[in-house]
Amino acid sequence: MSNSELKGKVAVVTGSSRGIGRGIAIGLGERGATVYITGRSKGNGALTIEETAEMVNQAGGIGMPVGVDLGDDKQIEALYEEIASKHGRLDIHVNNAFKIPDPPVWGGKFWEHPVQIWDDQVGIGLRAAYVASVHATKLMMTQRDSLKLIVNISSSGSERYALSASYGIAKMGTDRLTRDFAVEGKDDGLCVIGLWPSQVLTEFILESIEKGDITLDEENSETPLYTGRVIARLATDQARFERNGQVLTTAELALHYDIKDERGKQPKGKRNPSLFREKI
Repeated sequence: MSNSELKGKVAVVTGSSRGIGRGIAIGLGERGATVYITGRSKGNGALTIEETAEMVNQAGGIGMPVGVDLGDDKQIEALYEEIASKHGRLDIHVNNAFKIPDPPVWGGKFWEHPVQIWDDQVGIGLRAAYVASVHATKLMMTQRDSLKLIVNISSSGSERYALSASYGIAKMGTDRLTRDFAVEGKDDGLCVIGLWPSQVLTEFILESIEKGDITLDEENSETPLYTGRVIARLATDQARFERNGQVLTTAELALHYDIKDERGKQPKGKRNPSLFREKI
């Protein structure tokens, strides 16, 4: 894949001031895409949408930072109105935003958690993905040559217990979005794929390791850019519709496309056992 294969294509990555979202934005930028970086963290400091935009620029793309509170439907709508006004198109939409409660919830019992974590995780992680996808898809459908690709970032927490009940419910719903969006969009050329990264070395995870809150095999863990490079490859794969409606892991697609991260590594991960494998 050439470094300019996505030049002229427009992408949105929600929640991309840091973590997996930042890696996805940079991965798309490596291939020349114009990437809208969205989030609430703005300014000249670290872990902001402006910093991610500069990283996208340095990677070879065009970074467009836009402050968006995904808990506000009007702000979501305004984002896509701005993209329509400036570019008149959208090719790739990545639902990545997911709010980690403060303080973080690592297990425990649902009745012991503040009810607010439902709004943090299901409200931002699931409802906002639905709302954003509505506006994104409407814009995609205005251009016949749009790539019309939606990628939903989820996790194995959709099929086994992880972190909290609210987390698992949000991820299970996200996987269902993938399947049902694919069914309803198939005849219009919409391709929707779910992706499970695994053991990702985000800033939050690295800080937690340093504090001793968690342990992780860093050598065999994924980097955020690993997921970004996989999504960039999906966007240029003419056979991606064979995977429409499926929920896959970053690792298995990286192996399929022979993609390596910035360390030159190819973490293998585990195959996703999801039932969403049959062709739509």
